[in-house]
Amino acid sequence: MKLGAFSVSLNVQDITKSKSFYENLGFQVFGGDITQNWLIMKNESCIIGLFQGMFEKNILTFNPGWNENADNLDSFTDIRDLQKNLKAQGIKMLTETDESSVGNASFTIEDPDGNPILVDQHV
Repeated sequence: MKLGAFSVSLNVQDITKSKSFYENLGFQVFGGDITQNWLIMKNESCIIGLFQGMFEKNILTFNPGWNENADNLDSFTDIRDLQKNLKAQGIKMLTETDESSVGNASFTIEDPDGNPILVDQHV
């Protein structure tokens, strides 16, 4: 099962303070818009998202179809196939994607400890 690029999406209280903190750890802004209260930051192959006021918990995020530079991959497992496979294994979907759709889509699951996992395909 190819899940694509991995990142941790952090629910932050003050995006400016969080940006500064992670810059001190060697992260650089890779994407996003601080005026909209979200940034994607990168340190080598490590990726974190900073999100202020957008969700309650930190989220593990996978992006099928992308590598760690947000470049499209030639070969990847489509999100609809991932969803079908996980459902067949008995994993409960919190949100689902339309399995008859194509292109961009997402679904959400939780691990056994209640940690949200977002699978978010942009291609």
